[in-house]
Amino acid sequence: MGGLFCSQAATAAEVVDSAVIAVHSAGEWTHNWQSHTQNNKMMVIDFSASWCGQCRFVEPAFRAMAAQYTDAVFLKIDVDELPEVSRQWKMQAMPTFVLVKGGQEVARVVGAMKDELERRIQQQLSI
Repeated sequence: MGGLFCSQAATAAEVVDSAVIAVHSAGEWTHNWQSHTQNNKMMVIDFSASWCGQCRFVEPAFRAMAAQYTDAVFLKIDVDELPEVSRQWKMQAMPTFVLVKGGQEVARVVGAMKDELERRIQQQLSI
């Protein structure tokens, strides 16, 4: 019986993981950005760092939001892996979440503020 529950939990985790696109190169970023500008979906970008405790704290909530709000695209960028993209978006603190529509920033949440991030996502999706 324990095996059944373990396999269900693993499947649920895999589904949640797949909803967030991890961007590890400038080429991947360019591809995702171009795809975004060609459609009308909102993009939610999580700028974080592997060494950031608050980033690790908020990550499960970010993944859950990505699974819940399928009308948006969720990306995760490590500021140390892609410093040029981080500079382009003027990152000064981690985590920072940037919401983008039509190629323009429409909202920004600085810090591990899960409730505020979800409120902003809901607000932008309803517009």
